[in-house]
Amino acid sequence: MDDHGVHLLAYTERLGGPTPDLAGVRALLADGPLAAFSGVHLLPFFVPFDGDDAGFDPVDHGTVDPRLGTWDDVRALAAAGVHVTADLIVNHVSADSAEFRDWLARGPQSPSDGMFLTFDTVFPDGADEAAITAFYRPRLGLPFTPYQRADGTRRLVWTTFMPTQVDLDVHHPAARDYLRRILRTLREGGVSTVRLDAVGYAVKTPGTDSFMTEHTLAFVEEITALAHAEGLQVLVEVHAHHTQQAAIAPLVDLVYDFALPPLLLHALATGATDRLAHWLEIRPANAVTVLDTHDGIGVIDAGPSGDRPGILSTEEMAGVFAEAERRTGGESAQASARVAWAALPHQVNSTFWSVLGADATAYLLARCVQLFVPGRPQIYYVGLLAGANDMPRYAATGQGREVNRHVYTPGELEAALAGEVTRAQLGLVSLRTGHPAFAGTFAARAAGDGRLELAWRDDAGASAVLTVDVTPGRQGFLVEVAGGPEGERRYASVADLAELAG
Repeated sequence: MDDHGVHLLAYTERLGGPTPDLAGVRALLADGPLAAFSGVHLLPFFVPFDGDDAGFDPVDHGTVDPRLGTWDDVRALAAAGVHVTADLIVNHVSADSAEFRDWLARGPQSPSDGMFLTFDTVFPDGADEAAITAFYRPRLGLPFTPYQRADGTRRLVWTTFMPTQVDLDVHHPAARDYLRRILRTLREGGVSTVRLDAVGYAVKTPGTDSFMTEHTLAFVEEITALAHAEGLQVLVEVHAHHTQQAAIAPLVDLVYDFALPPLLLHALATGATDRLAHWLEIRPANAVTVLDTHDGIGVIDAGPSGDRPGILSTEEMAGVFAEAERRTGGESAQASARVAWAALPHQVNSTFWSVLGADATAYLLARCVQLFVPGRPQIYYVGLLAGANDMPRYAATGQGREVNRHVYTPGELEAALAGEVTRAQLGLVSLRTGHPAFAGTFAARAAGDGRLELAWRDDAGASAVLTVDVTPGRQGFLVEVAGGPEGERRYASVADLAELAG
Protein backbone atom coordinates (compact mmCIF):
# COMPACT_ATOMS: atom_id res chain seq x y z
CA MET A 1 0.00 0.00 0.00
CA ASP A 2 1.40 3.34 -1.04
CA ASP A 3 -0.18 5.64 1.58
CA HIS A 4 -2.69 5.77 4.41
CA GLY A 5 -5.21 7.73 2.39
CA VAL A 6 -8.80 6.86 1.53
CA HIS A 7 -10.11 5.58 -1.80
CA LEU A 8 -13.51 6.06 -3.40
CA LEU A 9 -15.50 3.23 -5.02
CA ALA A 10 -17.85 4.39 -7.77
CA TYR A 11 -19.48 3.74 -11.09
CA THR A 12 -18.25 6.34 -13.55
CA GLU A 13 -21.71 7.13 -14.91
CA ARG A 14 -23.65 6.98 -11.60
CA LEU A 15 -21.62 9.34 -9.43
CA GLY A 16 -23.39 12.50 -10.64
CA GLY A 17 -20.36 14.50 -11.72
CA PRO A 18 -20.53 17.51 -14.04
CA THR A 19 -20.62 14.99 -16.89
CA PRO A 20 -21.50 11.27 -16.51
CA ASP A 21 -18.13 10.09 -17.77
CA LEU A 22 -14.47 9.74 -16.86
CA ALA A 23 -13.83 13.44 -17.37
CA GLY A 24 -16.55 14.15 -14.83
CA VAL A 25 -14.92 11.81 -12.30
CA ARG A 26 -11.59 13.56 -12.80
CA ALA A 27 -13.23 16.95 -12.24
CA LEU A 28 -14.55 15.74 -8.87
CA LEU A 29 -11.37 14.01 -7.69
CA ALA A 30 -8.50 16.06 -9.07
CA ASP A 31 -9.41 19.57 -7.90
CA GLY A 32 -13.07 19.27 -6.97
CA PRO A 33 -15.12 18.49 -3.87
CA LEU A 34 -13.73 14.93 -3.61
CA ALA A 35 -10.06 15.92 -3.78
CA ALA A 36 -9.47 14.55 -0.27
CA PHE A 37 -9.56 11.02 -1.72
CA SER A 38 -6.16 9.69 -2.77
CA GLY A 39 -7.53 6.99 -5.06
CA VAL A 40 -10.58 5.63 -6.83
CA HIS A 41 -11.79 2.17 -7.76
CA LEU A 42 -13.66 2.70 -11.01
CA LEU A 43 -16.24 -0.05 -11.37
CA PRO A 44 -16.29 -1.58 -14.86
CA PHE A 45 -16.00 1.07 -17.56
CA PHE A 46 -15.40 -1.38 -20.39
CA VAL A 47 -17.60 -2.21 -23.38
CA PRO A 48 -20.40 -2.19 -22.37
CA PHE A 49 -20.57 -0.56 -18.94
CA ASP A 50 -24.33 -1.19 -18.79
CA GLY A 51 -24.63 -4.88 -19.72
CA ASP A 52 -26.70 -7.53 -17.98
CA ASP A 53 -24.48 -7.32 -14.88
CA ALA A 54 -23.64 -3.59 -14.79
CA GLY A 55 -20.33 -3.99 -16.61
CA PHE A 56 -19.20 -7.25 -15.00
CA ASP A 57 -20.00 -9.05 -18.25
CA PRO A 58 -17.54 -7.40 -20.66
CA VAL A 59 -17.99 -7.87 -24.37
CA ASP A 60 -14.63 -6.09 -24.81
CA HIS A 61 -12.65 -5.98 -21.58
CA GLY A 62 -9.78 -4.13 -23.23
CA THR A 63 -11.68 -1.07 -24.47
CA VAL A 64 -13.14 1.85 -22.55
CA ASP A 65 -16.81 2.30 -23.42
CA PRO A 66 -16.74 5.37 -25.72
CA ARG A 67 -19.80 6.76 -23.92
CA LEU A 68 -17.53 7.19 -20.88
CA GLY A 69 -14.31 8.27 -22.61
CA THR A 70 -11.04 6.62 -23.60
CA TRP A 71 -7.90 5.25 -21.99
CA ASP A 72 -6.49 8.78 -22.26
CA ASP A 73 -9.09 9.84 -19.69
CA VAL A 74 -8.01 7.09 -17.31
CA ARG A 75 -4.37 8.04 -17.79
CA ALA A 76 -5.25 11.70 -17.15
CA LEU A 77 -6.86 10.72 -13.86
CA ALA A 78 -3.72 8.84 -12.84
CA ALA A 79 -1.53 11.74 -13.97
CA ALA A 80 -3.51 14.00 -11.62
CA GLY A 81 -2.18 11.94 -8.71
CA VAL A 82 -5.21 9.69 -8.24
CA HIS A 83 -4.42 6.00 -7.62
CA VAL A 84 -6.68 4.08 -10.03
CA THR A 85 -8.04 0.60 -9.28
CA ALA A 86 -9.92 -1.37 -11.95
CA ASP A 87 -11.41 -4.84 -12.20
CA LEU A 88 -9.81 -7.83 -13.85
CA ILE A 89 -12.91 -9.93 -14.44
CA VAL A 90 -11.11 -13.22 -14.20
CA ASN A 91 -13.94 -15.76 -14.02
CA HIS A 92 -15.92 -15.00 -17.18
CA VAL A 93 -16.62 -12.91 -20.26
CA SER A 94 -19.84 -11.98 -22.01
CA ALA A 95 -21.51 -14.49 -24.28
CA ASP A 96 -21.47 -11.64 -26.83
CA SER A 97 -17.67 -11.31 -26.71
CA ALA A 98 -15.80 -11.72 -29.99
CA GLU A 99 -13.93 -14.70 -28.57
CA PHE A 100 -17.04 -16.65 -27.56
CA ARG A 101 -18.91 -15.77 -30.75
CA ASP A 102 -15.96 -16.96 -32.81
CA TRP A 103 -15.89 -20.25 -30.91
CA LEU A 104 -19.62 -20.75 -31.50
CA ALA A 105 -19.10 -20.04 -35.19
CA ARG A 106 -15.92 -22.03 -35.85
CA GLY A 107 -15.57 -24.55 -33.02
CA PRO A 108 -12.19 -26.33 -33.02
CA GLN A 109 -10.89 -24.02 -35.77
CA SER A 110 -11.32 -20.95 -33.54
CA PRO A 111 -8.24 -19.52 -31.77
CA SER A 112 -10.54 -19.37 -28.72
CA ASP A 113 -11.21 -23.10 -28.73
CA GLY A 114 -10.57 -24.34 -25.18
CA MET A 115 -10.85 -20.87 -23.69
CA PHE A 116 -14.32 -21.50 -22.24
CA LEU A 117 -15.20 -24.00 -19.57
CA THR A 118 -17.58 -26.74 -20.67
CA PHE A 119 -19.24 -29.49 -18.64
CA ASP A 120 -16.99 -32.21 -20.00
CA THR A 121 -13.84 -30.19 -19.32
CA VAL A 122 -14.58 -30.58 -15.63
CA PHE A 123 -16.32 -33.97 -15.87
CA PRO A 124 -14.66 -35.87 -18.75
CA ASP A 125 -16.18 -39.12 -17.48
CA GLY A 126 -19.58 -37.65 -16.65
CA ALA A 127 -21.00 -36.84 -13.22
CA ASP A 128 -23.84 -37.89 -10.99
CA GLU A 129 -26.29 -35.69 -9.13
CA ALA A 130 -24.15 -35.52 -5.99
CA ALA A 131 -21.09 -34.31 -7.91
CA ILE A 132 -23.04 -31.64 -9.80
CA THR A 133 -24.89 -30.26 -6.79
CA ALA A 134 -21.72 -30.11 -4.66
CA PHE A 135 -20.65 -26.91 -6.42
CA TYR A 136 -21.22 -23.67 -4.54
CA ARG A 137 -23.03 -21.08 -6.63
CA PRO A 138 -24.05 -17.60 -5.39
CA ARG A 139 -27.25 -17.75 -7.46
CA LEU A 140 -30.29 -19.99 -7.72
CA GLY A 141 -30.11 -23.06 -9.95
CA LEU A 142 -27.23 -24.93 -11.58
CA PRO A 143 -24.13 -23.28 -13.09
CA PHE A 144 -24.57 -24.42 -16.72
CA THR A 145 -26.18 -22.94 -19.82
CA PRO A 146 -26.72 -24.84 -23.10
CA TYR A 147 -25.25 -23.23 -26.24
CA GLN A 148 -25.37 -24.54 -29.81
CA ARG A 149 -22.47 -23.99 -32.18
CA ALA A 150 -22.87 -23.25 -35.86
CA ASP A 151 -22.24 -26.88 -36.80
CA GLY A 152 -25.16 -27.96 -34.62
CA THR A 153 -23.00 -29.25 -31.77
CA ARG A 154 -24.62 -28.61 -28.42
CA ARG A 155 -22.42 -27.75 -25.44
CA LEU A 156 -23.10 -27.16 -21.76
CA VAL A 157 -21.03 -24.12 -20.83
CA TRP A 158 -20.29 -23.14 -17.23
CA THR A 159 -22.07 -19.92 -16.29
CA THR A 160 -21.48 -19.42 -12.58
CA PHE A 161 -23.34 -16.12 -12.32
CA MET A 162 -25.65 -15.44 -15.26
CA PRO A 163 -26.43 -17.33 -18.51
CA THR A 164 -24.74 -14.51 -20.44
CA GLN A 165 -21.55 -14.65 -18.34
CA VAL A 166 -19.47 -17.48 -19.80
CA ASP A 167 -16.79 -18.94 -17.53
CA LEU A 168 -13.18 -19.09 -18.66
CA ASP A 169 -11.05 -22.21 -18.42
CA VAL A 170 -8.36 -20.29 -16.57
CA HIS A 171 -5.81 -23.08 -17.05
CA HIS A 172 -6.06 -23.13 -20.84
CA PRO A 173 -3.35 -21.24 -22.79
CA ALA A 174 -5.97 -19.26 -24.74
CA ALA A 175 -7.54 -18.00 -21.53
CA ARG A 176 -4.13 -17.21 -20.01
CA ASP A 177 -3.16 -15.21 -23.10
CA TYR A 178 -6.44 -13.32 -22.83
CA LEU A 179 -5.83 -12.46 -19.17
CA ARG A 180 -2.24 -11.37 -19.88
CA ARG A 181 -3.49 -9.07 -22.64
CA ILE A 182 -6.07 -7.46 -20.36
CA LEU A 183 -3.52 -6.96 -17.57
CA ARG A 184 -1.15 -5.25 -19.98
CA THR A 185 -3.94 -3.04 -21.31
CA LEU A 186 -4.94 -1.99 -17.79
CA ARG A 187 -1.38 -1.13 -16.83
CA GLU A 188 -0.80 0.86 -20.01
CA GLY A 189 -4.09 2.65 -19.37
CA GLY A 190 -2.97 4.13 -16.06
CA VAL A 191 -4.32 1.52 -13.63
CA SER A 192 -2.20 0.80 -10.53
CA THR A 193 -4.25 -1.88 -8.73
CA VAL A 194 -6.37 -4.65 -10.21
CA ARG A 195 -9.18 -6.29 -8.31
CA LEU A 196 -9.53 -9.99 -9.10
CA ASP A 197 -13.30 -10.17 -9.46
CA ALA A 198 -14.98 -13.46 -8.48
CA VAL A 199 -11.67 -15.31 -8.40
CA GLY A 200 -12.96 -17.64 -5.67
CA TYR A 201 -15.16 -19.38 -8.25
CA ALA A 202 -12.61 -19.54 -11.07
CA VAL A 203 -11.30 -23.11 -10.57
CA LYS A 204 -13.74 -26.03 -10.67
CA THR A 205 -12.52 -29.13 -8.83
CA PRO A 206 -14.71 -32.26 -8.79
CA GLY A 207 -15.26 -33.67 -5.33
CA THR A 208 -15.29 -30.24 -3.67
CA ASP A 209 -17.64 -27.25 -3.62
CA SER A 210 -15.03 -25.58 -5.90
CA PHE A 211 -14.98 -22.39 -3.86
CA MET A 212 -11.68 -21.20 -2.40
CA THR A 213 -10.01 -24.61 -2.53
CA GLU A 214 -6.25 -25.25 -2.52
CA HIS A 215 -6.49 -25.21 -6.33
CA THR A 216 -8.07 -21.75 -6.18
CA LEU A 217 -5.21 -20.50 -4.02
CA ALA A 218 -2.68 -21.89 -6.47
CA PHE A 219 -4.40 -20.03 -9.30
CA VAL A 220 -4.45 -16.81 -7.25
CA GLU A 221 -0.70 -17.09 -6.88
CA GLU A 222 -0.33 -17.58 -10.63
CA ILE A 223 -2.54 -14.66 -11.69
CA THR A 224 -0.91 -12.44 -9.05
CA ALA A 225 2.50 -13.22 -10.54
CA LEU A 226 1.19 -12.22 -13.98
CA ALA A 227 -0.12 -8.93 -12.56
CA HIS A 228 3.11 -8.22 -10.69
CA ALA A 229 5.03 -8.80 -13.91
CA GLU A 230 3.06 -5.85 -15.30
CA GLY A 231 3.82 -3.71 -12.23
CA LEU A 232 0.27 -3.94 -10.87
CA GLN A 233 -0.88 -4.38 -7.28
CA VAL A 234 -3.46 -7.09 -6.68
CA LEU A 235 -6.64 -6.87 -4.61
CA VAL A 236 -8.58 -10.10 -4.29
CA GLU A 237 -12.36 -10.16 -3.87
CA VAL A 238 -13.57 -13.18 -1.91
CA HIS A 239 -16.67 -13.53 0.25
CA ALA A 240 -15.65 -16.46 2.41
CA HIS A 241 -15.00 -17.79 5.90
CA HIS A 242 -12.50 -15.63 7.77
CA THR A 243 -9.91 -18.42 7.78
CA GLN A 244 -10.04 -18.48 3.98
CA GLN A 245 -9.39 -14.74 3.93
CA ALA A 246 -6.40 -15.31 6.20
CA ALA A 247 -5.12 -18.02 3.84
CA ILE A 248 -5.31 -15.87 0.74
CA ALA A 249 -4.02 -12.62 2.28
CA PRO A 250 -0.29 -13.54 2.10
CA LEU A 251 -0.61 -14.40 -1.59
CA VAL A 252 -1.73 -10.94 -2.75
CA ASP A 253 -1.19 -7.28 -1.96
CA LEU A 254 -4.67 -6.59 -0.60
CA VAL A 255 -7.79 -8.45 0.54
CA TYR A 256 -11.18 -7.06 1.53
CA ASP A 257 -12.20 -6.91 5.17
CA PHE A 258 -15.76 -8.04 4.51
CA ALA A 259 -16.22 -9.25 8.10
CA LEU A 260 -16.03 -5.75 9.59
CA PRO A 261 -19.47 -4.50 8.40
CA PRO A 262 -21.60 -7.37 9.80
CA LEU A 263 -19.62 -7.29 13.04
CA LEU A 264 -20.32 -3.56 13.34
CA LEU A 265 -24.01 -4.17 12.66
CA HIS A 266 -24.06 -6.90 15.31
CA ALA A 267 -22.32 -4.63 17.83
CA LEU A 268 -24.68 -1.72 17.18
CA ALA A 269 -27.72 -3.99 17.53
CA THR A 270 -26.59 -5.79 20.70
CA GLY A 271 -24.21 -3.40 22.44
CA ALA A 272 -21.57 -6.15 22.60
CA THR A 273 -18.04 -5.45 21.34
CA ASP A 274 -16.39 -8.81 22.04
CA ARG A 275 -16.81 -10.19 18.50
CA LEU A 276 -15.58 -6.97 16.91
CA ALA A 277 -12.63 -6.76 19.28
CA HIS A 278 -11.68 -10.37 18.54
CA TRP A 279 -11.76 -9.68 14.80
CA LEU A 280 -9.45 -6.68 15.22
CA GLU A 281 -6.91 -9.04 16.81
CA ILE A 282 -6.90 -11.65 14.00
CA ARG A 283 -7.85 -9.82 10.78
CA PRO A 284 -5.33 -9.51 7.93
CA ALA A 285 -3.45 -6.23 8.09
CA ASN A 286 -3.26 -5.82 4.30
CA ALA A 287 -6.99 -5.17 3.99
CA VAL A 288 -9.25 -2.82 2.11
CA THR A 289 -11.85 -1.80 4.67
CA VAL A 290 -15.47 -1.20 3.63
CA LEU A 291 -18.94 -0.69 5.06
CA ASP A 292 -20.93 -1.29 1.91
CA THR A 293 -20.01 -1.86 -1.72
CA HIS A 294 -21.78 -2.21 -5.06
CA ASP A 295 -22.58 -5.79 -4.01
CA GLY A 296 -24.32 -5.01 -0.73
CA ILE A 297 -23.24 -5.90 2.80
CA GLY A 298 -21.70 -9.35 3.13
CA VAL A 299 -22.73 -11.34 6.22
CA ILE A 300 -21.41 -14.84 5.48
CA ASP A 301 -17.86 -13.52 5.91
CA ALA A 302 -18.37 -13.33 9.68
CA GLY A 303 -20.33 -16.57 9.97
CA PRO A 304 -19.62 -20.31 10.16
CA SER A 305 -18.81 -22.54 7.20
CA GLY A 306 -19.33 -26.29 7.41
CA ASP A 307 -17.73 -27.45 10.63
CA ARG A 308 -15.73 -24.23 11.04
CA PRO A 309 -17.26 -21.86 13.61
CA GLY A 310 -17.77 -18.25 12.68
CA ILE A 311 -17.08 -15.07 14.58
CA LEU A 312 -20.88 -14.84 14.55
CA SER A 313 -23.09 -17.90 14.93
CA THR A 314 -25.83 -18.74 12.43
CA GLU A 315 -28.37 -17.40 14.93
CA GLU A 316 -26.43 -14.15 15.28
CA MET A 317 -26.22 -13.84 11.50
CA ALA A 318 -30.00 -14.26 11.37
CA GLY A 319 -30.20 -11.48 13.95
CA VAL A 320 -28.23 -9.16 11.67
CA PHE A 321 -30.68 -9.84 8.82
CA ALA A 322 -33.68 -9.39 11.14
CA GLU A 323 -32.39 -6.07 12.47
CA ALA A 324 -31.69 -4.89 8.91
CA GLU A 325 -35.25 -5.81 7.95
CA ARG A 326 -36.63 -3.88 10.92
CA ARG A 327 -34.48 -0.80 10.32
CA THR A 328 -35.29 -0.68 6.59
CA GLY A 329 -39.01 -1.30 7.01
CA GLY A 330 -38.74 -4.61 5.19
CA GLU A 331 -36.84 -3.28 2.17
CA SER A 332 -33.68 -5.31 2.77
CA ALA A 333 -35.69 -8.53 3.10
CA GLN A 334 -37.34 -7.87 -0.27
CA ALA A 335 -34.02 -7.24 -2.02
CA SER A 336 -31.81 -9.91 -0.36
CA ALA A 337 -32.08 -13.22 -2.21
CA ARG A 338 -31.25 -16.57 -0.66
CA VAL A 339 -28.86 -18.56 -2.85
CA ALA A 340 -29.17 -22.27 -3.65
CA TRP A 341 -28.81 -24.66 -0.68
CA ALA A 342 -28.41 -21.76 1.81
CA ALA A 343 -30.51 -21.15 4.92
CA LEU A 344 -29.82 -17.40 4.84
CA PRO A 345 -28.95 -14.85 2.15
CA HIS A 346 -25.20 -14.30 1.89
CA GLN A 347 -25.54 -10.52 1.98
CA VAL A 348 -27.88 -7.72 2.98
CA ASN A 349 -28.97 -5.81 -0.09
CA SER A 350 -29.34 -2.32 1.32
CA THR A 351 -27.41 0.88 1.64
CA PHE A 352 -25.53 1.18 4.91
CA TRP A 353 -27.39 4.42 5.63
CA SER A 354 -30.73 2.64 5.35
CA VAL A 355 -29.63 -0.46 7.26
CA LEU A 356 -28.88 1.81 10.23
CA GLY A 357 -32.29 3.47 9.95
CA ALA A 358 -30.79 6.79 8.77
CA ASP A 359 -29.30 7.31 12.24
CA ALA A 360 -26.52 9.83 11.60
CA THR A 361 -24.66 9.19 14.86
CA ALA A 362 -24.62 5.40 14.42
CA TYR A 363 -23.60 5.85 10.80
CA LEU A 364 -20.65 8.11 11.61
CA LEU A 365 -19.66 5.82 14.48
CA ALA A 366 -19.40 2.95 11.98
CA ARG A 367 -17.52 5.11 9.49
CA CYS A 368 -15.09 6.23 12.20
CA VAL A 369 -14.33 2.60 13.08
CA GLN A 370 -13.78 1.77 9.41
CA LEU A 371 -11.37 4.65 8.90
CA PHE A 372 -9.45 3.95 12.12
CA VAL A 373 -8.88 0.25 11.39
CA PRO A 374 -5.55 -0.53 9.66
CA GLY A 375 -5.60 -1.00 5.90
CA ARG A 376 -6.77 0.96 2.89
CA PRO A 377 -10.20 2.49 3.62
CA GLN A 378 -12.60 2.55 0.69
CA ILE A 379 -15.89 4.47 0.72
CA TYR A 380 -18.66 3.54 -1.70
CA TYR A 381 -20.18 6.53 -3.47
CA VAL A 382 -23.74 5.82 -2.24
CA GLY A 383 -22.42 5.51 1.31
CA LEU A 384 -20.48 8.77 1.02
CA LEU A 385 -23.64 10.54 -0.14
CA ALA A 386 -25.77 8.96 2.63
CA GLY A 387 -27.99 7.37 0.01
CA ALA A 388 -31.20 5.59 0.98
CA ASN A 389 -32.45 2.41 -0.65
CA ASP A 390 -33.50 2.97 -4.25
CA MET A 391 -36.57 0.75 -4.24
CA PRO A 392 -37.93 2.08 -7.57
CA ARG A 393 -34.68 0.97 -9.23
CA TYR A 394 -35.01 -2.46 -7.63
CA ALA A 395 -38.61 -2.71 -8.84
CA ALA A 396 -37.63 -1.67 -12.37
CA THR A 397 -34.66 -4.06 -12.68
CA GLY A 398 -35.62 -6.97 -10.44
CA GLN A 399 -32.01 -6.99 -9.22
CA GLY A 400 -31.66 -6.79 -5.44
CA ARG A 401 -28.24 -5.15 -5.55
CA GLU A 402 -29.66 -2.21 -7.50
CA VAL A 403 -31.19 -0.81 -4.29
CA ASN A 404 -27.62 0.32 -3.53
CA ARG A 405 -26.63 1.53 -7.00
CA HIS A 406 -28.47 4.82 -7.37
CA VAL A 407 -27.76 6.92 -10.46
CA TYR A 408 -27.13 10.43 -9.14
CA THR A 409 -27.90 13.53 -11.13
CA PRO A 410 -25.57 16.54 -10.78
CA GLY A 411 -28.26 18.23 -8.70
CA GLU A 412 -28.56 15.26 -6.34
CA LEU A 413 -24.79 15.13 -5.95
CA GLU A 414 -24.63 18.84 -5.15
CA ALA A 415 -27.34 18.50 -2.51
CA ALA A 416 -25.68 15.46 -0.93
CA LEU A 417 -22.27 17.15 -0.82
CA ALA A 418 -23.84 20.03 1.09
CA GLY A 419 -25.35 17.65 3.65
CA GLU A 420 -23.88 17.34 7.12
CA VAL A 421 -23.42 13.55 6.97
CA THR A 422 -21.44 13.70 3.72
CA ARG A 423 -19.35 16.64 4.96
CA ALA A 424 -18.62 14.73 8.17
CA GLN A 425 -17.37 11.77 6.15
CA LEU A 426 -15.22 14.05 4.01
CA GLY A 427 -13.82 15.51 7.22
CA LEU A 428 -12.87 12.00 8.33
CA VAL A 429 -11.27 11.35 4.94
CA SER A 430 -9.12 14.47 5.34
CA LEU A 431 -8.16 13.43 8.85
CA ARG A 432 -7.19 9.89 7.85
CA THR A 433 -5.24 11.11 4.83
CA GLY A 434 -3.45 14.04 6.43
CA HIS A 435 -2.80 13.26 10.09
CA PRO A 436 0.72 11.90 10.76
CA ALA A 437 -0.47 9.51 13.50
CA PHE A 438 -1.95 7.17 10.87
CA ALA A 439 1.57 6.42 9.65
CA GLY A 440 2.43 5.16 13.13
CA THR A 441 1.35 2.11 15.11
CA PHE A 442 -2.17 0.92 15.89
CA ALA A 443 -3.65 -0.54 19.06
CA ALA A 444 -7.17 -1.54 20.04
CA ARG A 445 -8.57 -2.22 23.49
CA ALA A 446 -11.88 -2.71 25.25
CA ALA A 447 -12.76 0.39 27.26
CA GLY A 448 -15.68 -0.88 29.34
CA ASP A 449 -19.13 -2.24 28.59
CA GLY A 450 -20.03 -1.45 25.01
CA ARG A 451 -16.94 0.70 24.55
CA LEU A 452 -13.93 0.22 22.31
CA GLU A 453 -10.82 2.35 21.82
CA LEU A 454 -8.83 2.43 18.57
CA ALA A 455 -5.59 4.42 18.73
CA TRP A 456 -2.82 5.46 16.37
CA ARG A 457 0.46 6.97 17.63
CA ASP A 458 3.78 7.79 15.99
CA ASP A 459 7.25 8.23 17.45
CA ALA A 460 7.05 12.03 17.25
CA GLY A 461 4.09 12.24 19.63
CA ALA A 462 1.26 12.54 17.12
CA SER A 463 -1.86 10.63 18.09
CA ALA A 464 -5.38 9.95 16.85
CA VAL A 465 -7.67 8.10 19.26
CA LEU A 466 -11.22 6.94 18.60
CA THR A 467 -13.50 5.85 21.43
CA VAL A 468 -16.90 4.42 20.52
CA ASP A 469 -19.85 3.32 22.62
CA VAL A 470 -22.14 0.89 20.77
CA THR A 471 -24.66 0.49 23.59
CA PRO A 472 -28.21 1.01 22.25
CA GLY A 473 -29.66 4.20 23.69
CA ARG A 474 -26.31 5.85 24.32
CA GLN A 475 -24.36 5.27 21.12
CA GLY A 476 -21.69 7.81 20.35
CA PHE A 477 -18.08 8.43 19.38
CA LEU A 478 -15.18 10.64 20.37
CA VAL A 479 -12.18 11.40 18.14
CA GLU A 480 -9.21 12.99 19.88
CA VAL A 481 -6.16 14.09 17.90
CA ALA A 482 -2.85 15.70 18.79
CA GLY A 483 0.41 16.52 17.05
CA GLY A 484 -1.09 17.11 13.61
CA PRO A 485 -2.07 20.23 11.66
CA GLU A 486 -5.24 20.63 13.77
CA GLY A 487 -3.32 20.62 17.06
CA GLU A 488 -5.21 19.11 19.99
CA ARG A 489 -8.84 18.67 18.97
CA ARG A 490 -11.89 16.67 19.99
CA TYR A 491 -14.73 15.66 17.69
CA ALA A 492 -17.76 14.16 19.40
CA SER A 493 -20.62 14.71 16.95
CA VAL A 494 -21.53 14.63 13.29
CA ALA A 495 -21.45 18.42 13.26
CA ASP A 496 -17.94 18.45 14.75
CA LEU A 497 -16.63 16.18 12.00
CA ALA A 498 -18.41 18.21 9.31
CA GLU A 499 -16.36 21.24 10.38
CA LEU A 500 -13.22 19.34 9.39
CA ALA A 501 -14.39 19.41 5.78
CA GLY A 502 -14.42 23.22 5.78
